[in-house]
Amino acid sequence: MVGEVSFERLSESIYAAVSGEHRFGTDAFLLADFSSPRRKDFVIDLCSGCGIVGLLMIRDFAPKRVIGVELQKSAHELAIMSKERSGLSDFEPINADLREFTLEEKADLITCNPPYKSLGTGAKSRSEAEAIARHEQECSIFDVCEAARRNLRYGGRLCVCNRPERLGDCVSAMRRAGIEPKRLRSVHKTFRDPAWLILLEGRLGGAPFLKIEPPLAVTDGSGGYSEEMKRIYRL
Repeated sequence: MVGEVSFERLSESIYAAVSGEHRFGTDAFLLADFSSPRRKDFVIDLCSGCGIVGLLMIRDFAPKRVIGVELQKSAHELAIMSKERSGLSDFEPINADLREFTLEEKADLITCNPPYKSLGTGAKSRSEAEAIARHEQECSIFDVCEAARRNLRYGGRLCVCNRPERLGDCVSAMRRAGIEPKRLRSVHKTFRDPAWLILLEGRLGGAPFLKIEPPLAVTDGSGGYSEEMKRIYRL
């Protein structure tokens, strides 16, 4: 059961169902924008939660098709509610374990907002659902990259977000799966602050060449959002 549900309005026609256990934050908006799927792309969003990253990509980029893969049944049910409330035919939530998930049709783009904390690190979560979302107890970044290897077409992209301290793990996991890191961007509260998030793109079968993009600041330093965040949030 998903508990009490409310709907966050993303556009005139797209709504995201959320609950006390399954919500979304700034990182979902940043990942969807960083990934920037093309209209012809088939996209798979792993660890999709309530479906927010897929919904944002549909809102902002209108890819051909988006599948959201989520292990937790309660989060998956929210994604179904979002699909039905929004009347989307190009969004398909699937309740599955990404460690076993394989499709015959290969994706052009795979995105993932994975659990950030290694198992046994960080503060204890308040609930089992929160623990699964935040800690690598059901999947690791290595599992994510292996799932991407199985489900990406050759040359397809994997885009993930994570904490800066996990960058080494993200690079190692991608390379172990034959996915070459190609693009990196750091996210900061202001340009004077350390990074609190990284956005990393890799290509299956890509040649070594990593582009480090200009940093992104969430605020303008005076309490308001930066111009780039206003664009991403549609403010």
